[in-house]
Amino acid sequence: MARNIVRIDQERCIGCGRCVDACAEGAIEMVDGKASLARESVCDGLGACLPACPADAISIEMAEEPLPSIPMANGPSSIADGSAQWPLQLRLIPASAPFLDGSDVLLAADCSAFARRSFHETFAAGKTIVIGCPKLDPRDSWDKLSEMLSRNHVKSITVVRMEVPCCSPLEKAASAAVSASGKKIPLRVVVLGKDGSIKSDVSS
Repeated sequence: MARNIVRIDQERCIGCGRCVDACAEGAIEMVDGKASLARESVCDGLGACLPACPADAISIEMAEEPLPSIPMANGPSSIADGSAQWPLQLRLIPASAPFLDGSDVLLAADCSAFARRSFHETFAAGKTIVIGCPKLDPRDSWDKLSEMLSRNHVKSITVVRMEVPCCSPLEKAASAAVSASGKKIPLRVVVLGKDGSIKSDVSS
């Protein structure tokens, strides 16, 4: 499988560390005074670090890597009782959407349903589904979460996100929205590994 990945020219690197701050995934670290791609597996290849580098030491190259081995559950993946709503994308859902009131909300990262074959049976059945990407979606779509909780009686929120650092704002946005609403809404956070396994499952 070919994908884009960051390459750092050690000779050009001046050790300013700006690329480290610009990398939301935490893939770049300072090693012996120079920037280094310490975790290739979490580099998204989008190049947010490029404009931060004053020495033109960073480039994007195509790299080949083996396809990950993801354990699959037997049988088809489906929502047992179907999805009774549309749309699903956070940026498209009105804060006053009638299907939010009285619901148990599943707030899921876009990637999560593709990482775990049994995602629908395990997490989605019977829930109102809201999906988004904290890295790619506009900020104002996440600000909408607080309004959703304030305007509706939401019984609980389950957050399902990936283990990569760029996905952690999903959990933070849900927690901040619950706090801003002033309501006592049970919050469950499930973190999935890149192989689809459950890395952590915490309720508060």
